[in-house]
Amino acid sequence: MTKFLENCEKMNLTLSTEQQQQFVRYYELLVEWNSFMNLTGITDFQEVLQKHFEDSLALVRGVDLSAVTSVMDVGTGAGFPGLPLKIAFPHLKIVLLDSLGKRVKFLNHVIEELQLDNITAIHGRAEDFAKEAEYRERFDLVVSRAVANLSSLSEYCIPYTKVNGIFVSYKSGKIEEELEQAKKAIFLLGGKLDHTVKFQLEGSDIERSLVIIKKHEKTAKKYPRKAGMPSREPLS
Repeated sequence: MTKFLENCEKMNLTLSTEQQQQFVRYYELLVEWNSFMNLTGITDFQEVLQKHFEDSLALVRGVDLSAVTSVMDVGTGAGFPGLPLKIAFPHLKIVLLDSLGKRVKFLNHVIEELQLDNITAIHGRAEDFAKEAEYRERFDLVVSRAVANLSSLSEYCIPYTKVNGIFVSYKSGKIEEELEQAKKAIFLLGGKLDHTVKFQLEGSDIERSLVIIKKHEKTAKKYPRKAGMPSREPLS
């Protein structure tokens, strides 16, 4: 854990002994469940610490999480970035959303094992939950590490974001073309590109970007479009 803890310190994050133990237990559960279902292609301890946990926590490079209360993680998969953020910032109230029931079962097991409060995992499509009053425009911060183009991700995520809240998309280093293509979609959904934070994961040549989008006005009721449309026909 030494390198991971050092890298966290460089991001001004100090983890207690309990938090360190939670990260280790999360890793153990990830590998255990990965043996009978597809959660991640990365199972080496050091790689998980760097490419999943540290990468998830790198959100602090662009967002002051002390000013955030409610978070929605769209397309969370095995819980990234939502679960690492919850471990490191216990005050956050987080909803993890994933379209695969088996993954949600895993997430609920991790939440129970780690004895985490104010975090829930829900099963369904982003397009459907975004129409429900309980979730629509209810979150200070919406995050996604899901693999999809930024136009599609914006349509999935911005409807959950409060006016004056932010949506952050975790991306690889080279995103200029994708950003340009997504500008119209972001505008149509009530958002505006605020800024982009580029960095390398500590001790590696892995380039990452945080695309930070501020929501300025309510999202029109017609968005998101019906299931599948944001991916098949991205707004442009």
